[in-house]
Amino acid sequence: MPTRVRDFIEISDYTSLDALINVLAAVRDSLPADAEPEMKLRGDDVFGRRLTISYLRELTTEEAECHARYTGGVISDEDPSLDDLRAKLDKVPFERDGADNVAKRRIRRVA
Repeated sequence: MPTRVRDFIEISDYTSLDALINVLAAVRDSLPADAEPEMKLRGDDVFGRRLTISYLRELTTEEAECHARYTGGVISDEDPSLDDLRAKLDKVPFERDGADNVAKRRIRRVA
C-alpha cells in the first residue's frame, strides 16, 4: 500500500541556481517511476522558505506490520473466541429508546 512521504529541501540565501538544479535532478532520478512527485514552495519571509517535495513510496515491512494492527489485518473475523464473545454480548439485556431505537444510557456525574 503506497503512502505519501515528504522530503524537505532547505533553500538558503546563498544557494546557487546550478546547485539547486543538481539537487532536484538527483532527487528526481532517485525516485521510482510511479512516485507521483509534487514540489511546493512553503514558508514565509520571517521563518524562511523551503521547497517541499512529496512522493509516494511502498510501505516498509515494519510500517506494514504497524499499519495492519490498526486496519484489522492481524485479527481475522473467523476467530472462534470473537464469535464466543459476540454470542455473550448478544445475550446482555438492554433497553432501547422507542422512537430512535437507540440504547438508553445512564449518565453518571463525577466530581
